[in-house]
Amino acid sequence: MVRPVSFKGFQKGFQGVSLRGFRGFQIFLWELCVCIKYLSLGDPAAGSGNFLTESYLCLRKMENEIIDLLQHGQIVMGAAHNPIKVSIAQFYGIEINDFAATVAKTALWIAESQMMKRTEDIVHMALDFLPLKSYVNIVCGNALRIDWNSVVPAHELAFCMGNPPFVGKKEQTATQKKELMETYGKGISGVGNMDYVTAWYVKAAEYMAGTKIHTAFVSTNSITQGEQPPVLWAKLAQLQATVIFAYRTFVWDSEASEKAHVHCVIIGFVVGAYSQRRLIFEGSQHFEAGNINPYLIDAPTVLISNRSKPICDVPAMCYGSMPIDDNNLILDEQAVQEALEENPGNAQFIREYVGGDELLKGKRRWCLWLDGVNPTLYMKSKFIMGRIEANREYRLHGSTRPQTNKAAETPQLFGEIRQPENGALVVPKVSSEDRDYIPISYVKPGIIINGSALMIPDADLYYFGVLSSNVHNAWMRVVAGRMKSDYQYSGGIVYNNFPWPNADEQQRHDIAVAAQAILDARARLTDVSLAEMYKRKNFILFGELKRAHDNLNRYVMRAYGMPIKETTESSCVAELMRRYQAMTAAEKK
Repeated sequence: MVRPVSFKGFQKGFQGVSLRGFRGFQIFLWELCVCIKYLSLGDPAAGSGNFLTESYLCLRKMENEIIDLLQHGQIVMGAAHNPIKVSIAQFYGIEINDFAATVAKTALWIAESQMMKRTEDIVHMALDFLPLKSYVNIVCGNALRIDWNSVVPAHELAFCMGNPPFVGKKEQTATQKKELMETYGKGISGVGNMDYVTAWYVKAAEYMAGTKIHTAFVSTNSITQGEQPPVLWAKLAQLQATVIFAYRTFVWDSEASEKAHVHCVIIGFVVGAYSQRRLIFEGSQHFEAGNINPYLIDAPTVLISNRSKPICDVPAMCYGSMPIDDNNLILDEQAVQEALEENPGNAQFIREYVGGDELLKGKRRWCLWLDGVNPTLYMKSKFIMGRIEANREYRLHGSTRPQTNKAAETPQLFGEIRQPENGALVVPKVSSEDRDYIPISYVKPGIIINGSALMIPDADLYYFGVLSSNVHNAWMRVVAGRMKSDYQYSGGIVYNNFPWPNADEQQRHDIAVAAQAILDARARLTDVSLAEMYKRKNFILFGELKRAHDNLNRYVMRAYGMPIKETTESSCVAELMRRYQAMTAAEKK
């Protein structure tokens, strides 16, 4: 059976496979042509047939090149002999939309007619061939409901491919959510958080059992990040699926006038043993991998699930305080001015209020903070009491959530209070992909940290240093979830699973000193927000800050025992995953 020499994206298919070097091997070429006749392909999310049509065209172009070489090799074909072996009957599809299914059939018919004309030009004779008589195997149906074997028996298929629907957990209809649950089967937690596209992976793996089918799907890259890999690949591992090639995240631009930039991956896999080489593609480059794990890294197959406590002996990370107040306790500059005009003494009840947005962009907000304050001190303030009453009304009647209704009993307080006494290290929950480092920062005591940020109370400079290093940020980029294209940091996934170095006292000291240099360099960049400071195109302009980070990176890598010059980001993450694997194995003993 013929396999493609390379596969740099479905849009290229078999394009570029040259056969000119085989001139003189007419018998081999004829056998190759016959083999192509039995090369069958299927798309269980066919849409209007783009993938099937492009694959057909590429195979026919290859076949025409073979026929052309055979003609030049003086092999004579009789007038009644049709040299075309490849047929659209070798291409199978499933499409839920009846109009799209009709378009797919028509597209294949047109492609077959066009390629037949090209063959006629090569053999210099008219061929008795009418494309519309050819059978097109496009079935209109729900791919998650029908048996794929009813379309084409699995043992007859060579390749399965496509780009199943990109529907996230929040966009799924009740019907789609039900189909997702039923495809995964009972007893699997977390399926409700999965992208719709993952159901095709499960369905395909079940279909491929006991065959040599190679499957590859274009998918949203979210299935390789955050909470999804453990759920999907635990299921696929049961079905003995193995990744054989992967195209890492790339932007797929829509052809619409208002372009939608979708971040995609392509994952190719088989079911059962696989001993051939495995390839990872990134941009125009590719390299061979010993193993491709669910995060598309050449590293051990590990599944990084949500963890309630850190895997290492480090301080806990938690959310900031949650007001649950419909903004009644939150103050902008105008509200602060109003409170102070009523009574300058109200200043004692107002605290600066910081979350991810304020931390990154330098915005300023405030809040009423009355935790532990004697009510007699503020009861005479119409401003404060008005805010408290509005909050009580909201919690009692503006929400159906029982916890919010209960919080109406203490309307002067935040709904959830987690305010450290001595300040904290603060990590924005969402950070732009256009940064090499998440801008982590310290927040002084007395500043209220809100729930749009994560915090580590009482963390010293050593922890700031490791979390600000290239090592931790490389880990984050692989395992964190995404909000669109931005990194979505998670305590349960990113921080709690992060393998910290076994640093000795001297190494901890060196990292702490290097970390302080970063804070010092930032302090000298007045009137520049962290968001602008760490934007990739700007960061290289701030020499002192960049040098401070480079110096910190060296100390952190030494603590891990990683060679500084030889370690790439991929090899760094691979080493961290090996450490993670060893730690989780030790936990089970």
